[in-house]
Amino acid sequence: MLLSDVLRERNLPALTDRETMLEILQREIYGTLPPKPDKVTFDVERDTIPRFCGGKTYLHRVTVHCTLGKKAFSFPFFAAMHDDGQCRPFFIHINFRDCVPDRYMPTEELTDNGYNVLSFCYTDVASDDGDFTTGLAGVFFPDGKRKPTDAGKIALWAWAAQRVMDWAETQSDALDMRRGIVCGHSRLGKTALFTAATDTRFAIGYSNDSGCSGAALARGTSGETVRDICRNFPFWFCERYLQYVDNEPNMPFDQHFLIASIAPRYAMVGSAAQDTWADPLSEQLACLAAAPAFPNGFVCPDRPAQPGEAFLSGDVGYHLRHGRHCFTRDDWHRLMQFVELHR
Repeated sequence: MLLSDVLRERNLPALTDRETMLEILQREIYGTLPPKPDKVTFDVERDTIPRFCGGKTYLHRVTVHCTLGKKAFSFPFFAAMHDDGQCRPFFIHINFRDCVPDRYMPTEELTDNGYNVLSFCYTDVASDDGDFTTGLAGVFFPDGKRKPTDAGKIALWAWAAQRVMDWAETQSDALDMRRGIVCGHSRLGKTALFTAATDTRFAIGYSNDSGCSGAALARGTSGETVRDICRNFPFWFCERYLQYVDNEPNMPFDQHFLIASIAPRYAMVGSAAQDTWADPLSEQLACLAAAPAFPNGFVCPDRPAQPGEAFLSGDVGYHLRHGRHCFTRDDWHRLMQFVELHR
């Protein structure tokens, strides 16, 4: 099987300029990213766990306070930071839990490899359901009702990740703003790609097993479809997305637009061989289809990846590991390799 032949059979819309692709993605799938707050301030509770990681790093709890017109919204995140005067690359991890470390985030291993790690729990921002009256959703949609192109939950979680980046900008002596990486798994991998696509402050967007409506092409998928995801999680998206249920050929986009919108920065996609619902082949094909948007494209053989392989030398990276749907240490190691190759 040649990837180039399979890609031609998918009959994808041609890439266009970044601004046009982002307008389409927001109008047709994720909804319009809410505006930046009028004011953002931060409260920092320093060194919340004494001798964190054996005293090698400090763990701070930061609360973000946002003013939006006459309304206010706050949420917390954690920052695992070195305090040695060095300016380091950093991850902003959109996580399922507020635990530090976490089973999806080996914090000590990441900091031992020279990174600072900022993380927040996505449900501290907006609930993972159809309720648009609470949390950040309640700020923008007080009656819980949305217009067809208004933000879904993915866009709200991305908005919060960008507020964490606002704090990072205040720490430029410790956080290397040229090497900020946003990452997430599954639905939060979709969110990480959308975050990086809409905010050029991020150097790298990393999606782990994000599948349908994330890094996997919708056309020709053998995994989750638009029908499947809209039946179970319509609130992740804008309401217009439902018109593409069983209607993928008429989408004016596919998921290569999302990856391509990160150009000319860097994007990386991680897949798992047994995660057939996310369709690893369609994720690799999306990387290939997005490649023309990047100066150094996607460098891989003209065939599907084998489990254990990684293609990291281009501006778009991809790896396929053994195993199932999970954010593992293997994924973090591949991501760190990609970051080091693109310092």
